Amino acid sequence: MAEAQKPHPDIERILIPEEDVRRRIQELAREISRDYAGRTPMLVGVLKGCILFLSELIKEIELDCSVDFICLASYTGTNSSGVVRMLLDLRDSAQGRDMLVIEDIVDTGLTIGYLMQNLQTRGPRTVEVCTLLDKPECRKIGIQPKYVGFRIPNDFVVGFGLDYNERYRNLPYIGVLKPSAIASRKGS
Repeated sequence: MAEAQKPHPDIERILIPEEDVRRRIQELAREISRDYAGRTPMLVGVLKGCILFLSELIKEIELDCSVDFICLASYTGTNSSGVVRMLLDLRDSAQGRDMLVIEDIVDTGLTIGYLMQNLQTRGPRTVEVCTLLDKPECRKIGIQPKYVGFRIPNDFVVGFGLDYNERYRNLPYIGVLKPSAIASRKGS
């Protein structure tokens, strides 16, 4: 039996243990491999939070696919600014492609909504979303990802690529950040 993970001192509790994250990624990869059989999807990683999720997911997908990245910004600390800025655009053309956007978390839906609208103007064959985490109770617009790793409550989470002010991305699990860690790191 595996030894229980000891959380980082700034973590209130582990919401999703590493083993559960990895198991669910394997399940998602099987679904994607089945749904895109006979096609070569373009996986579009939304930086920076997608890094760990995408790197684990692509190892499990059993078909040819390409990878490209896009970088959007809409958060400052724990709050969405409501304004989405594109910091890095795709290098490859989306024309006629089956695109699968790989996201770490969908909460308000504003960022992914902006991205989906933007990508649709580029002439893809299809555009779908695969997210590790989904917070449907935070949704401000009607976006529903096709592939969802976990639906979670409205807690501020970090780990497995998700950060708070660029920290905690390297944690191998999804953890709820202590309020005291948020208060002590504001502006840092």
